[in-house]
Amino acid sequence: MGEYHHNIDDKGRIVMPSKFRDALGNHFVIAKGLEKCLYVYASKDWEKLVSKLDTLPFTKRDARTFIRSFFSGATECEFDRQGRTCVTSPLAHYAGLNRECVIIGANDRIEIWDKDSWDAFMMENEENLSNIAENLFLGDES
Repeated sequence: MGEYHHNIDDKGRIVMPSKFRDALGNHFVIAKGLEKCLYVYASKDWEKLVSKLDTLPFTKRDARTFIRSFFSGATECEFDRQGRTCVTSPLAHYAGLNRECVIIGANDRIEIWDKDSWDAFMMENEENLSNIAENLFLGDES
């Protein structure tokens, strides 16, 4: 959980909040996310996701396309002594990371967004959040 604002430096390094570093452990994976952000997974959560993706039928074009895109950009990472990790150039380019970034907790993953993209995403969806929640939980009486 949470939203944190950090800068990515010229070498592609970004400081991960200590709360998230503790949750990720020593080794983790950064991959292309949806909506042009990056997904960061603890190794155990990455393995769970890989197991789910292994069940996709390779005979389906959409499955092959998604798997190629998702895995081609994924990279194993670790933190340096200052709590920074290096975002590869292709991943930074994919997510449009320039300088200011927003790092959010999103259940089983962490997301890294370019600040302008995050602001646009939130503005675009802000008014619809109650409708989205209603549609997601329609019929959920508990």
